[in-house]
Amino acid sequence: MDFYFLQSVQLNFTIGQAINLKKGMIFSQDGKLIKVLKANHHKPGKGNTVMQMDLRDVKSGAVVHKTMRPTEKVDLVDVNKRTAQYLYGEGDVYTFMDTETYDQYEVSADQLGDDVKFLMPNIMVDMEFTGDNKIIGIELPTTVEMTVKETQPEIKGATVAGGGKPATMETGLVVQVPDFIKEGEKLIIGTENGDYKSRADSQPR
Repeated sequence: MDFYFLQSVQLNFTIGQAINLKKGMIFSQDGKLIKVLKANHHKPGKGNTVMQMDLRDVKSGAVVHKTMRPTEKVDLVDVNKRTAQYLYGEGDVYTFMDTETYDQYEVSADQLGDDVKFLMPNIMVDMEFTGDNKIIGIELPTTVEMTVKETQPEIKGATVAGGGKPATMETGLVVQVPDFIKEGEKLIIGTENGDYKSRADSQPR
């Protein structure tokens, strides 16, 4: 499967407004495909409400923060999704397999952006395609299970309400975790914000 190239893609659009944009949506702007990473309503003082968004250029992987008027028109791109399993990464290329057809897809690191830090062997994702079968990217599950590779020693008697400490996970992702977390523990991490959810076993100790 070829990587996504804008000039070779035929797209189906739906006219929408910025106020309707949500995480994961794709729209076209200035000849580029843009993926919404975050979208929030913001009302600055006495001013009008605006949309504050983190956006990623699908082809280059560049991420920008942008403010848009809620009524600003956008060309929403129709996206097809297929369930796939992450197999492995080699260099800047990551390979996934369709769980129904067993077709394998290669996705570049630029297309994945920060999503690569959540890729654990065999996790299930939604592959995103344009109408003519070109890969746009992936949609991660809401949480993933990861092992703590490095963090400060456990603080005896620490509670969830403590100040917390940084922990480097096995993929290189850095997460703020409670003080009682130790190296080698398996944790549940949210993929939207990269935040700690719980210990994987969630058993009292």
